[in-house]
Amino acid sequence: MDPTSVINAVLVAQARPLPPPVEYGFWYSVAHAGVVEQLVMLALLGFSVVSWAIIAFKWRTLRRSYHESETFLDVFWSSKRLDAIYQRSESLSASPVSQVFRAGYIELAKIKKKGESDNGDMQLGSLESIERSLRRAASAELTGLESLIPFLATVGSTSPFIGLFGTVIGIMNSFQDIGQMGSAGFTTVAPGIGGALVATAFGLLAAIPAVIAYNWFLTRIRILDTEMSNFSSDFLNIIKRHFF
Repeated sequence: MDPTSVINAVLVAQARPLPPPVEYGFWYSVAHAGVVEQLVMLALLGFSVVSWAIIAFKWRTLRRSYHESETFLDVFWSSKRLDAIYQRSESLSASPVSQVFRAGYIELAKIKKKGESDNGDMQLGSLESIERSLRRAASAELTGLESLIPFLATVGSTSPFIGLFGTVIGIMNSFQDIGQMGSAGFTTVAPGIGGALVATAFGLLAAIPAVIAYNWFLTRIRILDTEMSNFSSDFLNIIKRHFF
């Protein structure tokens, strides 16, 4: 072979532009992940969307509950007539404290009406009946405040493990590809390992906001529970002084 032609062929090969390097980014790893990993990521994405919807709903609900409870307590301690407070509480339906008051007031009105028919005799058992009514109302309000919150705890505790399951499956598939191809080059293992690790990332992205929101909501709900308990005690003391 002519040395000149060989040199020209080498020069032509060197002058030929190299193909651009593959960018192994986040979305590349998602797109080239296995079917199982993609199903895991899709499930975790659904959990995340539902969690954020619950977070937005509960944040708005608790914010309104706090605001209306503060308004109701101001009305309660500034007013001297229970019937006026009861009428005002109709517009504060989101306040759990106002709902506890309404339950106690309704029970008190029934007892007063019964006492008037019995020559004004109000027994100590009537006070226990009012206390049970307050306790039932507080329990019902607490159940409503805690609704949907357990889902956040479930997402926060299980999502990392679901993501880890996708990671394990992806790594197993990568090792199988290495065994079939007989090589362990970067181009062989990178797509599979990347997709496997992205599954764990999806699990963490779903779990972290859910855990933070769950702890924050739980703290706020406990404060409202304490407010209802304190108000029930104060309301019972007022009833004792004025009606028994």
